[in-house]
Amino acid sequence: FGSGLRPQYQLYLSAMAALALKRNVRVVLDRSQMFTFGHRPQTHQHLRFAAGLDGKITAMQHATVAETSRFEDYTETVSNWSHRIYPADNTLLTYQLVPLDVYTPIDMRSPGGSTAFATIECTIDELAYKLGMDPMEFRLLNYAEVDPSNGKPFTSKALRECYLEGAERFGWKNRNPEPRSMTRGNKWVGYGLAAGMWDANQFPARMEARINADGHLEIENAVTDIGTGTFTVITQIAADEIGLTIDKVSFLYGDSKRPFSMIQGGSTMTASTGAAVVASVRALKEKILKAVKRMDVPAMKDVTLDAVDFKDGSIYLKGQPHISVSFKEIVAARKGKVIKTTNMATPQMLKLRKYSRAAHGVSFVEVEVDKELREITVTRALTAIAAGTIINPKTARSQIEGSMVWGISKALQEESLLDEHLGKFMNHNLAEYHVPVHADVNELDVIFVDERDDIINELGIKGVGEIGLVSMPAAVANAIYHATGKRVNKLPIHLEDLL
Repeated sequence: FGSGLRPQYQLYLSAMAALALKRNVRVVLDRSQMFTFGHRPQTHQHLRFAAGLDGKITAMQHATVAETSRFEDYTETVSNWSHRIYPADNTLLTYQLVPLDVYTPIDMRSPGGSTAFATIECTIDELAYKLGMDPMEFRLLNYAEVDPSNGKPFTSKALRECYLEGAERFGWKNRNPEPRSMTRGNKWVGYGLAAGMWDANQFPARMEARINADGHLEIENAVTDIGTGTFTVITQIAADEIGLTIDKVSFLYGDSKRPFSMIQGGSTMTASTGAAVVASVRALKEKILKAVKRMDVPAMKDVTLDAVDFKDGSIYLKGQPHISVSFKEIVAARKGKVIKTTNMATPQMLKLRKYSRAAHGVSFVEVEVDKELREITVTRALTAIAAGTIINPKTARSQIEGSMVWGISKALQEESLLDEHLGKFMNHNLAEYHVPVHADVNELDVIFVDERDDIINELGIKGVGEIGLVSMPAAVANAIYHATGKRVNKLPIHLEDLL
């Protein structure tokens, strides 16, 4: 994730060098070095799940050993996810670090989560086959209504709907339950699914909002947009809150001199900044009404905010739309002085501490495996997501599709090859570090199930930046098992693993 969550050393070391030398300093990090400068940590995970003949999980063990560098400890949440998604009376969760001669790992999309669920969901799948149960029915039988790790209710949880709606659209019922039983020409066909979850958090953020002389709304915050659609979504929230079309809202962002914002990470940006927009614009509407009360508009002298509407750049009296004042007129009456406010939004932790907060998802995957060459192709995939209010379906779908592509990549392609004698990553170029191209990505489908959440935050938002990746690698691996009858307990899975 580069310096997205914390500054990497070259940034402040170059600044320190410039201050010491009183000269300009340039630090070069070339393309090949980027392949070794931070990476998702390698893990060895040992899982054991026990279930009775009725299919109910009774015990689980999840032991993780992860790498870190020799000069600092880098940790992720891995083992804990087992007991957050499945209930069991007996649990043993452990996590250990091993210092190696590598650079410190860094956060990559859904850190810890996609690593954990790649093993959890393959283990659950294997147990379902051992019991002779449909993998989806086995998961539904062990569905956690509350967070098993702490007994707290979720603010909302529509994972069940993800299973049911996803299975219906994907055609899960057409699956022959017997591994290596479905064919298409000279290829085996396999269906696989996997579930996942990701924390839904909110951080404090501050937003300035103002009405300018032209009657347009301008909002300002230090947030960045790394291509996720933050600019579009935050502008949209502001426009909806004050009744303006989106072209009459300007969003100034990406400068630390502007009002405070958290980093863009952890699938928190829309919830955090969106809440700040709502708080600031609502306070701005109060100021607009106060300004109107100082004007010669008798019908609005004593009204409260719930007695007026804001629409098309004007404030209206409810039930009497002919009584209105435009934002332009209000600013003009103030001799051109803009109306502005700055407000901070913070999560309501006294209320939220009683709940667990998470987005959920289920991925369904179809693969083809060539009977002779063992070449693996993901022919189609569907991911169903429960993430509260979806502010913009287009940008949200783009996030999930990107996650699905990365999930395919993690399952089948991406791998840094370490020479254990030299302590050096050998494939530091795009010719040897493989990522998906157009030929590797076929039909992708995304469902957002209805999930109302009146507890989590003002808008009921959960982030979608990472939840789409969490379940994909295991779904691909499970589909490969169903196609070939061979369980591969490592990622990525290559054709030679199926020989």
